[in-house]
Amino acid sequence: MKYNDLQTNSTKDRKRVGRGISSGYGKTAGRGTKGQGARTGKKLRPTFAGGQLPIVQGVPKLRGFKSKRVPAQVVYTDQLNTVKGAKIDNFALFDAGLISTPYHAVKVIARGELTCKATVEISAMSKSVIEVLASNGGKFVKTPVPIKKSTKPAEDKPEKVEK
Repeated sequence: MKYNDLQTNSTKDRKRVGRGISSGYGKTAGRGTKGQGARTGKKLRPTFAGGQLPIVQGVPKLRGFKSKRVPAQVVYTDQLNTVKGAKIDNFALFDAGLISTPYHAVKVIARGELTCKATVEISAMSKSVIEVLASNGGKFVKTPVPIKKSTKPAEDKPEKVEK
């Protein structure tokens, strides 16, 4: 006999309980003896724990607050030296591989030497870095985060007909 020659039935017969002791499900019909579960009309929710506090209420809840604000991407001063050009913005930092996306806030923090003389146009910079940049001859311009342009094609809007 081969596996593909087997004659099988995909539907299983339902369990016929309460049909005599020889069936294995006679007398109490698989409900045990006495108690709430043995009675007809038993409707208990899954979290019910016999009248005491449900386990859901006993579990400690998460306290506090979790911010959904995306933190600024961090760039260090020694990394700024590697960026080429007189103007450094989100797109220049992205092209240099220093940030993951140009469409989020970026903050420059002091670490190492800053030797570049450039105009830095990003959303934030620490005070010490602003001072060092100014002493090198560069300047910091606070700019808002660039907004991603839509990739959807522009739809032709029908002209309004005046009456």
